[in-house]
Amino acid sequence: MVKTEILSMDVFKYFILLLLVTFVLPIVKSKEQLSSRECEDLGFSGLALCSDCHTFAEYVKNQELVSDCLKCCTEDSDDSISKITYSGAILEVCMRKLVFYPEIVGFIEEEKDQFPTFKVQYLFNSPPKLIMLDDEGQPKETIRIDNWKREHMLQYLREKVKPTSAS
Repeated sequence: MVKTEILSMDVFKYFILLLLVTFVLPIVKSKEQLSSRECEDLGFSGLALCSDCHTFAEYVKNQELVSDCLKCCTEDSDDSISKITYSGAILEVCMRKLVFYPEIVGFIEEEKDQFPTFKVQYLFNSPPKLIMLDDEGQPKETIRIDNWKREHMLQYLREKVKPTSAS
């Protein structure tokens, strides 16, 4: 019985070590920075803060993608308590390519009305991306969302788009 308990503790320790090597080390050692052009090509021009990448990692379980995100982010300043928010967002996508993005179609048809400052813009041959707008309605950040699920879009917009004031 004691030998079985020792063996199960060894298996548990091995499992914890495997988790650390698989998930934590790629995030920790990925601090090399990419150029802004490389980041934009990867679709990370809109994820300015590293805390956004950590939030992103909660939803997207692809460690290579998270690692690329961390190579494109800037460290959050210690005194910044609130995250960056935007006054609105535009989903830009090619209407002909929508058939390949059922999650985005579902979001457009069923969820977009939850965000009064959210608009859909159809642009020929454009991959799906969120264009985040500043207070003047000008594009501030762009994020490719090719592989995002509907719930990821909802969560991201809830966190990043300021609620409209009821005046």
